[in-house]
Amino acid sequence: MRVLADGAPVTVPRGPARDAARDELLNPAYHRHDPSLVQRAEAWLDEQIGRLFGKVGESVAGSGTGVVLALLLVAVVVAAVWWRLGAPRREARTGAALFAHRGPRTADQHRAEAAARAAAGDWPQAVREQMRALVRALEERTVLDVRPGRTADEAAAEAGRALPGQAAALAAAARTFDDIVYGERTADRAAYEGLLALDRALGAARPVLVPTGGAAA
Repeated sequence: MRVLADGAPVTVPRGPARDAARDELLNPAYHRHDPSLVQRAEAWLDEQIGRLFGKVGESVAGSGTGVVLALLLVAVVVAAVWWRLGAPRREARTGAALFAHRGPRTADQHRAEAAARAAAGDWPQAVREQMRALVRALEERTVLDVRPGRTADEAAAEAGRALPGQAAALAAAARTFDDIVYGERTADRAAYEGLLALDRALGAARPVLVPTGGAAA
């Protein structure tokens, strides 16, 4: 039998006492402030990057080992940034202006250029010109006021209020235009022909008068 410093005898055997202490230390209350798994992984990654920096600094400038370590360091840093921040995301777009780069052209001129681009297989430009054609046609009919800096989204929203039956198709056309301009979607024959069909449908649609208050007459 062992005796504690104050003279009290120890009656619990060593093995059970050790198990009881281990069980007590596993109590979650003692680990509320422990770093999470992600935090521990980040700390380990930071440590590895620090070691690599140290090794690169100790390497002889221009030596083969130094170059390899430097490349490895760059790869680790890029992987760390990617892991922490995720894949790079494109900044929120503000919308591409339809007519910002050219002077006034008629809807028929835009249609003719769109058809020529389509015949040549230049689908991105065919889509752009056909979208400009249908918006210009709405301006020529005074469904839209003439505004050179208007975006496709703005044109679709404004025209949709005057042509509620085509509002969904106009919004879809604006999304197609933006996706192609910003590279999220590949332009093709279907995108061009969809805009061409919408242009024709808009020409046959009758606008609804929208008073200043915003309610349809």
